[in-house]
Amino acid sequence: MTRSRPAATPLFLLDLLALFLFAGAGLLSHGLPVTFGGLARNVLPVLFVWLLLSPFLGTYRKPTWQNLLLTWALAFPAGLWLRQMVLGLGFGVGFFVFLGVAMAFSLLFLLLFRGLAKLLRLW
Repeated sequence: MTRSRPAATPLFLLDLLALFLFAGAGLLSHGLPVTFGGLARNVLPVLFVWLLLSPFLGTYRKPTWQNLLLTWALAFPAGLWLRQMVLGLGFGVGFFVFLGVAMAFSLLFLLLFRGLAKLLRLW
């Protein structure tokens, strides 16, 4: 008999935790305190785009590695672009370096937490 328990809620919560830990690690790596405001500034734009896209991409309805990667590949650049716009920051070379580093480390966090979900049989 196969399990019929939906994976959407635990996966979403693990993804959310991964994104907040990624943002916290980013703040700490820049010598900044981990505060609610700092986390909100860095996570909310990405999370906003993530939540807009995930229903259309099946991120939680049909959770696969491919859906996660597609959501990440679209939501992170768009969310970081939105963050730059909201904060009134520019789009010079520094932004693209930041984008590359943020994409790499956010993917690491997301994959680690999705791997944990697999180990715990939540997915």
